[in-house]
Amino acid sequence: MSLVQQLGEAVRAIESRTKLRPTVGVVLGSGLGAFARSLDKPVTIPYREIPHFPASTAVGHAGELVVGTAGGVPVAVMAGRVHGYEGYRLEQVVFPVRVLGRFGVRILVLTNAAGSVNVNYKPGELMVIDDHINYMGTNPLIGPNDDELGPRFFDMSEAYDPGLRQIAEKACWKAGVPVRHGVYIAFTGPSYETPAEIRMCRTLGADAVGMSTVPEVIAARHMGIRVLAISCITNMAAGVLKQKLDHREVLEVGERAAAGLMDVLGRIIQDAAKQA
Repeated sequence: MSLVQQLGEAVRAIESRTKLRPTVGVVLGSGLGAFARSLDKPVTIPYREIPHFPASTAVGHAGELVVGTAGGVPVAVMAGRVHGYEGYRLEQVVFPVRVLGRFGVRILVLTNAAGSVNVNYKPGELMVIDDHINYMGTNPLIGPNDDELGPRFFDMSEAYDPGLRQIAEKACWKAGVPVRHGVYIAFTGPSYETPAEIRMCRTLGADAVGMSTVPEVIAARHMGIRVLAISCITNMAAGVLKQKLDHREVLEVGERAAAGLMDVLGRIIQDAAKQA
């Protein structure tokens, strides 16, 4: 079965469960699932009930697609994502984003939990991603290209939509949430980076580090989907402070930052939907 056929089966399964056809999609990162629970009239579909969908196994990722409304705007929310470090190939990691694109999503808002490489950024702050560095050593589009999804070669000079970044800045300002802008660098994980690797990241120009988002952004842009991505800074990266890293801290800070992020996401969706 071809990729397009697999996507078709997945989309039909979702369409059979809800009459909503959102043009805005959201992907929630570690500890940030509260937004999905805030939707009005939600239809919750576990990933395991969607054909060909990979199942999330990481702590802090519910593994559900929730379709509902936020302030009256239809939205499709992925409560949790899968990662390469779980054993999935990157083409499997980006399959859900491709499904959202075939489902009709034209604007995708991604969130993640990230460690701060920039010593001036603090846990609990939000960072609008202006650009990224793919340090995963691979790309989800390696292999035969399906022209129905997008071109073989495509531009990534504005991977993160400038107009959507302005909307996010305005949303944070209205919500009273401090916001940073910066470059996100992605490693494969699951081990956290070493202090030497973080010094390298800083030299390369990165402000935050994580283990997700970049493959999804590449797949979304391949399909012509406009992208906005926001990192919740949950910890200082290795070597910044004299303390060890703990995933429980990532989840706890993510939960504490969730209220502000929910307000911001709600405002972003309202303005972004006008452009979808």
